[in-house]
Amino acid sequence: MTTTAVAPLTTADAEALVTASVEAAEKAGVTVSVTVLDAGGHPLAFRRDDRAVLISGETSTRKAYTALQLNTPTADLVDAVRPGGLFHTLPTALDRPLLFIAGGVPVRRDGRLIGAVGVGGGAPEQDHGFAVAAVESLV
Repeated sequence: MTTTAVAPLTTADAEALVTASVEAAEKAGVTVSVTVLDAGGHPLAFRRDDRAVLISGETSTRKAYTALQLNTPTADLVDAVRPGGLFHTLPTALDRPLLFIAGGVPVRRDGRLIGAVGVGGGAPEQDHGFAVAAVESLV
């Protein structure tokens, strides 16, 4: 069986994701913190803004981690963790607790998961939009 290699998420990619997220947020007048993780869950780039909500840095990291672990945008998981939802009883005894609030988005290249970006500081829907804009800007 032959497999095709997919270029990993680089530090330059991660920095571009942070920049694009921040620019999208600034256009909306929102101050955010951003975390970018590689496919192994290791931080590649991070921006914490002291003007943002105090916990936005931890929030952005947990959003990115959740999107990476479940390979789906966190915005798509909100209903799944409510009582009766698919993940209602999902254990969170992982390295880092999962966070089911919009703002975490997987990063894929050639259809393969290569990392995730998490944005915290705005309303969840805003954070999701900033993260999506960043991922869409990564060519």
